[in-house]
Amino acid sequence: MDEQFSATSGDIAERGLRYTKDQFEQVLEQTEEYVRENPARSIAYALIAGFILNRLPIGRILGGFVRLLMIAFKPAILAYGATKLYRAAQGNEE
Repeated sequence: MDEQFSATSGDIAERGLRYTKDQFEQVLEQTEEYVRENPARSIAYALIAGFILNRLPIGRILGGFVRLLMIAFKPAILAYGATKLYRAAQGNEE
């Protein structure tokens, strides 16, 4: 039963990967076509996007996110350990 589930989940993962790859290729083709048809507009969009991304405090946002994860990591490990300890104690009682 576990082998069948493993094979099924592997098939789902492969199909998902193939679908994602196909979708990405399709988006890439559409983007290339748009850039070839509208080169000036594409350059303007790229410059505007670059300027906006340059002005965003991405480093601070990512740094804050990492700090938040590190703060949340300690209680998560404690809860995980407590759960494992509880399950081990329940297994020994039976």
